[in-house]
Order: sequence, then structure tokens, then C-alpha cells
Amino acid sequence: MSSIGINGTGLGSELAAIMNADSIVPGSPPSYQICKALYLFHVLGAKMAEAPIRMAQSQAREIAIPKSPEDRCKEAFLEEWQRLGADKHIFNVMRQSRVYGVASIAVLVDGKDTNEPIDPFDWPELTISFNVFDPLNTSGSLVLNQDPNALDFQKHRGIAVQGKSYHRSRCVVVLNEEPIYIAYTPSAFGYVGRSVYQRALYPMKSFIQSMVTDDMVTRKAGVLVAMMQQAGSIVDQMMQAVAGLKRQILKEAETDNVISVGQQDKIESLNMQNLDGAAGFARTNILKNIATAADMPAKLLENETLVEGFGEGSEDAKHIAQYIDRMRQEMNPVYAFLDDIAMHRAWTPAFYETIQKDFPDYRNVPYQRAFYDWKNSFSAVWPSLLAEPESEKVKTEEVKHKTVIATAQILLPELDPANKARTIDWVAQNLNENKTMFTAPLELDIAGLEEYLEEKSLSAMIQPQDQEPAQPKPFAAAVA
Repeated sequence: MSSIGINGTGLGSELAAIMNADSIVPGSPPSYQICKALYLFHVLGAKMAEAPIRMAQSQAREIAIPKSPEDRCKEAFLEEWQRLGADKHIFNVMRQSRVYGVASIAVLVDGKDTNEPIDPFDWPELTISFNVFDPLNTSGSLVLNQDPNALDFQKHRGIAVQGKSYHRSRCVVVLNEEPIYIAYTPSAFGYVGRSVYQRALYPMKSFIQSMVTDDMVTRKAGVLVAMMQQAGSIVDQMMQAVAGLKRQILKEAETDNVISVGQQDKIESLNMQNLDGAAGFARTNILKNIATAADMPAKLLENETLVEGFGEGSEDAKHIAQYIDRMRQEMNPVYAFLDDIAMHRAWTPAFYETIQKDFPDYRNVPYQRAFYDWKNSFSAVWPSLLAEPESEKVKTEEVKHKTVIATAQILLPELDPANKARTIDWVAQNLNENKTMFTAPLELDIAGLEEYLEEKSLSAMIQPQDQEPAQPKPFAAAVA
């Protein structure tokens, strides 16, 4: 097999040898080396592995920590998240799991053995690093037990890299698809998940052939066919020279030049009009076959923009959004692993001291109790790819506000001063959730409000009014 060399280095020979192999037929399983070559060199290799992850991470998660000084805690968490480079580590482990069928991420601690569990509250004081391992790094430790009666049947008990075991609490193993009983995956060296290339190997080989066709058409598209009157049976050197001169003139002709040809001579380009239909049809089908084999929308491989955006809710957009939602669910275990570490490193005892100084309610609350309150109320929700237009968001928020205010108007006349203050605080919190309509938050002194309502209630009892005030109309009815 020939290869092009630059400074003695073969270019593309590995991929060409693989994709031109006659032994690749439908159902051929890709090995570890084939998967690596496809990812590194195939036109669609990186796109199949990375495009869904990039799209899933294109939007930041919406972080909420309601039982905390939310703005301060959220800011500290996001700063630590960026400092750890968490999004990049998650991208890498998910990418390699799609390439090979399995990948692992582990946290290493300076001065600690890899098999030693770590007290979570020690995370702020430790020097840590995250490593992502492919199947070759962990080969032998992720074969998975195939005994149906075993407790660890098709489950991993941790990983080992070059003889060093990692404690289960310090690593996460990501499988692309679930393992099948006694179905060995050559690319992952075990009975684990499967590479995204496994079912698509044969059509990916066909795609290379379509690229060869493109190259041939490109090289032949500029060919000119000169149909010149043939000389008689006796051709001497003079006639040959004249014919050669005509071809040379034709070769050098360009825009703004004028050339003359014989009355019987014709000059045309190669007729490739019948090639476009067959070649284009085959290429489109190959892309669809690859997308079907990889269980991903063909639009992600075709590089075609949607006729309508995600906000319009077209069928293509809905299909892609559903696919990305599934991808995000598969990423959640890795996010949860890194979320826990980021929380402990962000909400440190030193950070909590600043909270106690600025928020009197926490001055008598122990650090660990406050930490677990914050952690238990922590939520990270992915926004929908099918984003609503601003006009629809305003309508939705308007309905929410009417409901909140109508509920308060019904409850307030029946409540004691303490619960009235809490209800008004609940209304303010719900209004503050709408960052689109209200840029400045509504901040109330709830303790002062409660004291004022008690004094007002006591005053009303001492000096009753002559006339009972009329019951206010519900807010929803008033604005209808």
C-alpha cells in the first residue's frame, strides 16, 4: 500500500489501510486501534464522538440553592467549577466513552494513595487533579463479571491503572450503551459498552469511497476535449506539430483571450451531468446510514442548518432536542461526581465565616449543618434547547404572577401577622425569580414587616372601625 510521505512520515496510511481493507464487511467489530484511527483521521470520526456532547454543553446549567444565601453560594460554586476545569474533564470522559465504548475519570490527590478514600471536608486543603482514562489505561480491570449469580454481574468494582487501584469513591466509569451478556467489545477490552463506530464501520468505509469520487471529479472537471479534424492516412511531422500547437494554444487560453479553431473542430468539457444524481444520492444515503447506525440525528452529520431555529419547534429541532436531552441524562453521573467536590472546595469554613458576618441568621448555625442544608437544596437543571421566544416567556410569567398575587389576596385576610409576613415574603421571592421583567430584586425587611403587622392588628382590636371593609376582588378577576 503506497502512502505519501513528508520528511519520511507516512500520512493517512493507517486510515487508508483500514478503510480499504476487503475484510471490513457489515457486522465487522472495530478494534481499539481502528476506533482511534477513525477518531483521528476519518472526516466524520470526531464529529460522531463530539458533536452531541458539544451541543449538550452549549448551554450552562441553571443553578439554584434556595436554602442558602443564594447569590453568594452560587457565585462561589461557579468560580470553583471554572477553576477545576470541570466542563472540559466531563467532555473528555464522555468523548472517549463514545469512541471506545468505555472511559473513566478519577481524582488524584497529592500525597495520598489512589486506593485511599478521602474525607469530603478535606477537599479544600488538598492538591487535586482529574485524569481521564481510556480502555487501554484500565485494561484488565473493566472486563466485568459474566456470572449471572454474582453480586457484581456486569458491574464494575473500581478501576486499576498500571497496577494501581482507585477507590470506588474517587472514580466514575462511563459506558456508551449498556453491556450485553457475553458480548465482548474489542475496542474496550471487556464485556462493556460499545463504540459509536461499531455499527457504522461499514458505511464509514463507504463514505471514504465517496470522498475518492469527489477527488476524481475535481481532478477531471477541468479537462477539455478538443474534437479536431483528423489528418489523412499520411501524417508527417509538420502535421503533428500543427496539432500539438493547437492543443498548446487551447491549454494556455484563458479569459479575455481569443483563439481560432478549424471550421470542423469542436471544444467541450467532460460531460458529468449524470454523475451528480448518482453520486449525490449515494453520499446522502451513506450519511443517513451512518447516523442511523450511531443512533443520532442525520442533521448533526450533514452540517445542514435547520430550516427553522430551535425556538420555532420544528420536527427536526424537536428530534435533536430529545436526543440531546438523553445525552445530558447520560452525563449526569459525572456532573454529580464533580458537583460534590466543587461544593466542598467552594463552601469552605473560611467562606462560611464571611456568610456568618453578613447574615445574622447563620451566626448560631454550625458549619456542617449549613453545608448540608445548602447541598440538599442544590439543583442544577439543563435549559431546554427549544427556547421560547421572549413574547411567549412574558405571557408565561404574567400567568404565574397573576396566580401568585391571587393566592396572596385570598390568604392574607385570614392569616395572623406572622403568616401574613411570610406570605408577602413568598410573593416577593416568586417575583424575584423573574429576571426578564424585573432587573432589580424586591427586598423586604420581613422581621420589621411582621412587627408592623402585629402593631397594626393590635391597634385595630383596640380601636375597631365603624364599618367593615369590603372584601377585595381577586387579582385575576380585577385584571381580566
